[in-house]
Amino acid sequence: MKIGVLGTGEVGRRLASKLVSLGHEVVIGSRTADNADAARWAAETGGGHGTFADAAQGAELVVNATGGLVSLAALEAAGADNLRGKVLVDVSNPLDWSHGFPPSVATPDGGSLAEQLQKAFPEARVVKTLNTMTNTVMVEPSLIPGHHNVFLSGDDEEAKRVVAGLLGSFGWEPDQILDLGDLSSARGTELLMPLWLRLYQAVGPADFNISVRQAG
Repeated sequence: MKIGVLGTGEVGRRLASKLVSLGHEVVIGSRTADNADAARWAAETGGGHGTFADAAQGAELVVNATGGLVSLAALEAAGADNLRGKVLVDVSNPLDWSHGFPPSVATPDGGSLAEQLQKAFPEARVVKTLNTMTNTVMVEPSLIPGHHNVFLSGDDEEAKRVVAGLLGSFGWEPDQILDLGDLSSARGTELLMPLWLRLYQAVGPADFNISVRQAG
């Protein structure tokens, strides 16, 4: 696929690199076309780089890996026309660090960032996933032995199937991919991040994840 990854931080670069290794045509996007991290990543991987709009324009699927508090602005810069009809994979968390640790979760109108993005871009097909773990585990779930989970939230069933297929190519087994239902379920996964940060403090290093187990 042609995939646009919005965000040049560690998460964006990690996801973009994995996607390139799987044979996808990837453009990583930032606020400005001359972003040094994006240019360095492109030189190392053979991927493309440009603005948010450049990354989204030719893409079949778009990944939002920007910081949650700036995601809406980043997608506005990408352009509604460039997102129309496309699967939009949202891996961000709306964490407010302005008062230090632990951060608070900015919940727009009592909902989730994913719902806010869907409302702002109603013709995109938003799927929330991968936001409950560190970026190394996102793309290499085998780092953690045994059963552990990645969650899916979204209103569009076909979009979730596409994203589940992408997760499978990362190494996630079908029984590890847990569909939580419609996009309102992203409220729960976004609220997991403060717990994740406390767990990281308690157990460290960051290569751990949440496992949902049932009796019997």
